[in-house]
Amino acid sequence: MVSKLIAIGGGGFLMGSENQLLDRYCLNSTGKTIPKVCFIPTASGDSEDFLSRFYRAFSRYSCEPSHLTFFRKPRVGSIPFNDIEQHLLNQDLIYVGGGNTRAMLAVWQEWKIGNILKRAWQSGVLLAGMSAGAICWFEYGGSDSTYSGKLSPLKGLGLIPGSCTPHYDGEINRRSDFHFLIESGKLPSGIGIDDGAAVLFEGQQLLEVVASKAKVKAYKVKLEDGQIVEKSISARYLG
Repeated sequence: MVSKLIAIGGGGFLMGSENQLLDRYCLNSTGKTIPKVCFIPTASGDSEDFLSRFYRAFSRYSCEPSHLTFFRKPRVGSIPFNDIEQHLLNQDLIYVGGGNTRAMLAVWQEWKIGNILKRAWQSGVLLAGMSAGAICWFEYGGSDSTYSGKLSPLKGLGLIPGSCTPHYDGEINRRSDFHFLIESGKLPSGIGIDDGAAVLFEGQQLLEVVASKAKVKAYKVKLEDGQIVEKSISARYLG
């Protein structure tokens, strides 16, 4: 069984973009004609706006959308709490939204969601996500989900080795902060992902980088002989 995962630096329906290339890429990567898609917006506190954006975006395509929320009363498309594991394991694509990664992981721990997502991934369900939904799959993330708002280390689910940070070109201090955390040993080597770029993993191997706009990339960042080494990975433009 092939395990696949897509980490998105930024873009798509959650960032209010009419550029749907990354959304379509996620759907197409399932290999299914009418994929079952579940959206998990925990990191945003189950934002009603994010839920509306999800259904508005994915209603354009041939798919079966649903969502999993913890902070809102059930609504059309929501998963009953006693059916979470069965439902998630029956999906073709699970898409995790952005927001506060630390808070999301705390809620997931209470509900054992991380274990369920790992089983789904191992059984061939495509996992994807943007921002917090990209960081969470790695051993560690460079996350701004703190009171200070500064980038800091955060332990993830550990499906992919190393570290990750999104919005690599979209936030002024993101790149330099990520470099500092790796250089100081607070984060292991990792990958920075530009807004508009996404990284596809097959198992734990990086398969390709794709882009919804020109010139965006992903970057491998590591410490070598006491110096930060950053290597860009060219992206395949989806347009």
